[in-house]
Amino acid sequence: MSQGIRYILFATLAFAVMNAMAKELSDFHPLQVVFFRAIGTWVFIFPFMLYHKIDIKGKNVKPLLARGIIGVLSLVCFFIAVQRIPLGSAISIRYLGPIFGAALAYYYLKEKVNWMQWLSFAVAFSGVIVLKGFDIRIDYISLVLLLVSALLVGGVFVLLRYLSDKEHFLTIINYFMVCSLVLSLCFVQYWRMPIGNEWISVLGIGTTGLIGQIYMTRAFQSEETSVLAPFKYMELIYAMIVGYFFFGETYELMPLMGIILIIGGMLTNLWAKGKNIS
Repeated sequence: MSQGIRYILFATLAFAVMNAMAKELSDFHPLQVVFFRAIGTWVFIFPFMLYHKIDIKGKNVKPLLARGIIGVLSLVCFFIAVQRIPLGSAISIRYLGPIFGAALAYYYLKEKVNWMQWLSFAVAFSGVIVLKGFDIRIDYISLVLLLVSALLVGGVFVLLRYLSDKEHFLTIINYFMVCSLVLSLCFVQYWRMPIGNEWISVLGIGTTGLIGQIYMTRAFQSEETSVLAPFKYMELIYAMIVGYFFFGETYELMPLMGIILIIGGMLTNLWAKGKNIS
C-alpha cells in the first residue's frame, strides 16, 4: 500500500469522525457547529501562513470569497441534514457533488463530459431515489438540504479548479475558514456554551477537520488523483460503522442498494472520466 493511499484512508477516517461529532452537537445552532469546525483549523493554519509568509489576501479575491461563502453554505446545509437523518445516508447523498461539479465545469469551463459519465450520473441519481423511497428516516427537507449542499459542493469544485494554479492551497483554505467564522458570528445570539461531554465534540470537530485536511492534502501531493479518488469513498464506510456503534443506525436492504448505486455511479464516473469515450 502506497503512502498516498495510507494518507487518504486516515484523512477519510478523520472526516467521518468529524461528521459524527457534528451530529453529536445536534442541540447547537448549525452555524455554531460551523464555527467550532472552522476555529479549530484556522488557529493553526493562520499563524503557519504568517510564519512562512504565505499570501493571506491572494490575487483573486472575488473567486476566493465566492469559494469561501459557497463552501460555508454547503457545510451549513449538510450539518443541518446530518443532525436530522442517519450519517451514512447524509454523506451518500452529498456525494452527488461531483455530478453537479462536472455539469457546472461543462457549462462554465467548457470541460468535456462523455456519455459514460452522464450515464454514471443517472445511476447515482437513481440511487438517491431508491434511498429516499425506501428509507423513511429521510424527510424531504433533509433531502433538499443535501441536494443543495451537493450542488454547492459542485460549485466549490469548479472554483477550486479555477484557483488551483493561481493561489496557494492554504490561501484558499484560509478564505474558507475566515468566511465560516464571519458568517457564524452573525448568529451568535443563538449560541450557548457547551457543557460536560459536549466539550469533547466541540474540541474534536475542529481537530479532526484539521487532521483530515492535512492528510488529504499530503495524499494528493504524494499520489496521482486517479489512484486516490476511489478511496475517498471510504469515508462513507467509516461513517456507517460510526453511525452503527454510536447512534444505533442500521440499514435495510433497499436503502443499502440505493447507497451502492450512488457509490457505483460515482466510481464509474471516475473510470469514465479518464477514458477517451466519444
